[in-house]
Amino acid sequence: MTRCDEFERESPDLRLERMMTQYGDGLLRLCFMMLSDRALAEDAVQEAFLRAYQALDHFRGDSSEYTWLTSIALNCCRSLRRKAWFRRVDLGVPLENIPAPGNVSDLADDTVLTAVMHLAPRYREPMLLHYYQGMLVKEIAALLQVPESTVSARLRRARIKLKEDLKEWYFDE
Repeated sequence: MTRCDEFERESPDLRLERMMTQYGDGLLRLCFMMLSDRALAEDAVQEAFLRAYQALDHFRGDSSEYTWLTSIALNCCRSLRRKAWFRRVDLGVPLENIPAPGNVSDLADDTVLTAVMHLAPRYREPMLLHYYQGMLVKEIAALLQVPESTVSARLRRARIKLKEDLKEWYFDE
């Protein structure tokens, strides 16, 4: 039985409810990291689930549900970031407003997270997806619609940039 066959037995309403329960917190954290504002992140996640619900019939199962939902959520975040008012609003929201994962303790030092959030979007997205969301390079490549080598190169360049930016923060022993 294929993944699509399993999903077809589930009603659209139950399927959406299950996806919201299963993936909602992770998507909210990702959107917050992309937008630096909890209210905007909640709007993006809500829009992502709405779009997913409207397109449930078109989900072919080529990727996991999580990858599909993450792609939709990233597109919602990008749409919000493109708006002219977004560039004019001060988004100096404290990092403690990041929704905490259920099983991870709060970050004592947010220096690395702040540095990641200041990366250019082309580097920040793969970093967040790989290290914060735990996605594989192959999944990120499919999600961003770029070759795997591009994702690997962006991760490598982001690590180099972070190493330069954080050289005062850490010390070599």
